[in-house]
Amino acid sequence: MAHQVTSKDIPINGEHLEKGKIATLQMICGGIGGIGVIASVLYLIFGGSGEAHGSYAFSWLFAVFFITTIVLGGCFWTFLHNLSNSGWGTSVRRLMENLGFVFPFLIVLFLPFLFPDVQQYLWEWMTSYREVVPEGSSTAEAKTALLHDSDPHNHLLAAKVFYLNPTFWYIRFALYFVGLGFFITLVRKFSIAQDTDDKPGTKNLFAARKHSSWSMIIFGVTLTFLALDFVMALDYSWFSTMFGVYVFAGSALNSMAVLILTGIFLQKMGYLKNVVTQEHYHIMGKLCFAFTVFWAYVSFSQFFLIWYANITEETRYFLLRNTENWNLLSLALVFMHFGLPFLALLRSDVKKSSKFMTIFCFYILFMHVLDVYHMIIPERGPSVGLVVDHHPQLWLSGSWLGDILALVIAVCAFLFLYLRNLTSAALYPHRDPRILESANLHN
Repeated sequence: MAHQVTSKDIPINGEHLEKGKIATLQMICGGIGGIGVIASVLYLIFGGSGEAHGSYAFSWLFAVFFITTIVLGGCFWTFLHNLSNSGWGTSVRRLMENLGFVFPFLIVLFLPFLFPDVQQYLWEWMTSYREVVPEGSSTAEAKTALLHDSDPHNHLLAAKVFYLNPTFWYIRFALYFVGLGFFITLVRKFSIAQDTDDKPGTKNLFAARKHSSWSMIIFGVTLTFLALDFVMALDYSWFSTMFGVYVFAGSALNSMAVLILTGIFLQKMGYLKNVVTQEHYHIMGKLCFAFTVFWAYVSFSQFFLIWYANITEETRYFLLRNTENWNLLSLALVFMHFGLPFLALLRSDVKKSSKFMTIFCFYILFMHVLDVYHMIIPERGPSVGLVVDHHPQLWLSGSWLGDILALVIAVCAFLFLYLRNLTSAALYPHRDPRILESANLHN
């Protein structure tokens, strides 16, 4: 029978991750991430023009968006835990908060996207708008100018100009980081205050729950429209009412994989021994299973509805991703992102196995890399490549090197920030009234 955890097993000041234990890893990640981010930002902003410059703009968007989905998932799990008042997750709630708290700092990685020299490769609508619409025009004047332009593609942009105009885009960009960044910081602040409050009670707990209600709304709006502005708008003629939900499903799934890996690695270093058990990994594994199914449901529904409607502006997305060798990646996602995880996570014993879940969580993250790659990179050829016999290049020779480089830089920057968050406070809310309930979890 498992040992019953009591208050005597919970350190009075909680458990704190010693900086010395991760100093080497943090220094390596900080060095690669810091130098890489500075070099990439400078290259993207001042690197001139050309196919290589445009190709790396797509590589940077792919890498940054991949990291962003995982961090946004940390925000989601934090707010959901507070709103649902669930007891089981108290032991791992601080991990969720630390993952979500990376989001405000990601604005540094997004800086290149604020410059027209980078925007011109990624978002054709911005280039068309700036070429056709006189500076300082109102939305009505912009719509008239686009409707009277000789390029018929701009007529479609005119119908969406109320949303797709640079001024509103910059406003939305600021609101994403100000809004969600403020709320994840605030909720985490209440949680940490619970650890150090001179008068222990539920004041901070209820404050976190109260603000999480607003925060969840902000989260939903931020994730949806950030996905629309940075990914779906790569082809402004395409639209899908399910795209935000599709991105959310992958975000929730893969952030949970990161949380499982974090818990396992911390336990290997001697932390969380009394408060995180196989039962926690069982529940977290079940959540991974649930969102694997949800991701498959949403992605198939999006494909099926677009195929059934057979509208030109909608079908282009899947036509492009089933041309040449892109269809291999599309098929791989069906069987490897859904089929294999679905079968593997059916068993309860494997979800309780730290060895299996370590390997499988890395596998899930790798499949998410391919999923985000599938969302973004097929648009690079038509936008940046040369046109041969009226057919744009769909594959740019050697561009994958930039993709890998950008991904390594972004992941290292993320790890540095995440590790810094882990060392900044206790690893779990040790003065939360429900910590013993969570430590003695059985499901």
